[in-house]
Amino acid sequence: MKQIRFSGSGGQGVITVAIILAEAAVNEGKEATQSQSYGPEARGGASKAEVIISDEFIYHPKVQRPDIVLAMTQKAADKYYSDLQEDGLLVIDQDLVPNPPPFKKVVSIPITKLAVEKLGRALFANIVALGAIVHLTGIVPLKTVEQCVADRVPPHTIEKNLQALHYGWEAAEQAKK
Repeated sequence: MKQIRFSGSGGQGVITVAIILAEAAVNEGKEATQSQSYGPEARGGASKAEVIISDEFIYHPKVQRPDIVLAMTQKAADKYYSDLQEDGLLVIDQDLVPNPPPFKKVVSIPITKLAVEKLGRALFANIVALGAIVHLTGIVPLKTVEQCVADRVPPHTIEKNLQALHYGWEAAEQAKK
């Protein structure tokens, strides 16, 4: 079983990528739950979305001790990493989390910078992050995630979202070296 927490600020799309990851897991025949919460500000406030993926029935649908935390902002990193499992992985947006929390396994990826430089808009940062998480976890095949992204995003953005997914995958590959 993998417990994954996506966190950032409202409007960054962490809920969308959690839904996509859960759908991909279900499409692969796995069990999955997905939940989310965000501050009353909605846009700009702290938000998180969580996914549990398992080959067996999931008895408790809420993440208790995540294996992986993605933090897209400094505020999210500070707020949502503390219950990360000791051998877990903290993935941060290196430009938006300038002061990584003191955790032993941190992967720093220029998530938003890649979205802006390669695709012209920060809007695609969530899908860049999803590509990185899929690569780092290996929990579902990239091909399945590609299909779920294509099914979930507006039709006129499919190509750029798929590019974003691949940029994230490649960035995670580089970060592991």
